Amino acid sequence: MPREHIILECTEARKEGKPVSRYMSERDKKKQPERVEKMKYNPHLRRHTLHKEIK
Repeated sequence: MPREHIILECTEARKEGKPVSRYMSERDKKKQPERVEKMKYNPHLRRHTLHKEIK
């Protein structure tokens, strides 16, 4: 159905001057119309950080 591929990008890496961590994911447009935010692992910072959907 209306599943969409999205890219999640780290919100903390740029502030610290490190390379940005990105992940691919999917979301259902009908069940979740707003942008996705998930806690994912950033290997450059070596910790879990908030990743937000980018357009």
